[in-house]
Amino acid sequence: MTQPPAPGAFADRVVLVAGASSGVGAALAQAFAAADADVALFARSEAELARVAEACRQAGREALVVPGDVTRPDDCAALVERTVHSFGRLDTVVASAGLGMWARFDELSDTEVLRQLLDVNVLGVANVFLPALPHVRASRGMLVAISSVQGMVGVPGRSGYAASKHALQGLCDSLRLELRGTGVEVLTVMAHWVRGTNLRARALGPDGAPRGTAAAHRSRSAIDLDTLTRAVLAAVRHRKRRVFVPGYLRYLPLLAQVAPGLADRIVVRTMAREASTAPRG
Repeated sequence: MTQPPAPGAFADRVVLVAGASSGVGAALAQAFAAADADVALFARSEAELARVAEACRQAGREALVVPGDVTRPDDCAALVERTVHSFGRLDTVVASAGLGMWARFDELSDTEVLRQLLDVNVLGVANVFLPALPHVRASRGMLVAISSVQGMVGVPGRSGYAASKHALQGLCDSLRLELRGTGVEVLTVMAHWVRGTNLRARALGPDGAPRGTAAAHRSRSAIDLDTLTRAVLAAVRHRKRRVFVPGYLRYLPLLAQVAPGLADRIVVRTMAREASTAPRG
């Protein structure tokens, strides 16, 4: 099991977390603060951000609240400007805002739902990374994208979400090569289903509207927030380029290359088990 970072592991670092009002983003912001980083928190809900900021301050760190939307480039530029103005630097940027989908492609009447997914899951990351990059380059820091193993394998009933995460993976892998020699590392977090988030409740149906209900995860393979945050902070500290959570997921993309039929059967069986807990519209 990955050990939590020691206090002081991120001392004097400034970490920006987009999508910090709840779920994975909120947990990561508090974990970085507990490891002595100052944090800038970004999401649409100012009230929820204030709650997370207070938890970070109780850990003895500074927390800046900046409400805004990752799909709006001007909001993201203002976020970076306020962060650097407040703290004087920017070391790590964590793009955690995300949108899910529970629908087959042949259930769609048009492609509008796919546009929504790409706006948040791909362009939302790019909108945050682009204005932050000069400052992260100056500090020789890190860009971190919270992605999914679905960015490397196809998944039935999740075609739009998987497509957006595949696009995100292409962006991050290419950006990493473009930044070779600058001291900047790009980390993608290939996570499984995570308990303790509202991603399933917010997942879009074929009409583009949130499903609105979410059954509890019954999958034994679902991970908890604490496991994910420990793995992410360890990967940032050791400047890794990719981390799979749980670790055994690293074998699924490899299996898809050497035995694609077997990999397909494993994914289909897994999704069939999950179907009974999927949100119903």
